[in-house]
Amino acid sequence: MAKEFSRTQRVAQQLQKELAVILQRELKDPRIGMTTISSVDVSRDMGYAKIYVTFLTIGEQTPEGSLEVLREMAPYIRSLLGKQIRLRVTPELTFIYDQSLTEGMRISNLVSQAVRDDEERHVDDETGSENSVEKGEE
Repeated sequence: MAKEFSRTQRVAQQLQKELAVILQRELKDPRIGMTTISSVDVSRDMGYAKIYVTFLTIGEQTPEGSLEVLREMAPYIRSLLGKQIRLRVTPELTFIYDQSLTEGMRISNLVSQAVRDDEERHVDDETGSENSVEKGEE
């Protein structure tokens, strides 16, 4: 029977859960804002982890600034993570801004705009054909 999930996938899921709790409860830096961990990729040797994050920024907060703060705090976050999770080696953490959410919203807006434009053209075509029928009947 084949394994449904590899060990690296299970460790990545556990890291994601633990990091979410750490970011929510342990870090009180106002420069970070609300952080969401969209995914975690762990290397095969489990020595490195890429953490993909998105931010809900308020006021003067920027995603770039929040990401920089997370990168500066990575050693501290790693030490907290090492206390929470039982691994021989706690992976090095690399935080990466996940643009897939903003890119998805941009594409969705483009599709919505294209549909609206198409509907407007369709309504204009129907109005134009009705006017030509009325002129023919006169």
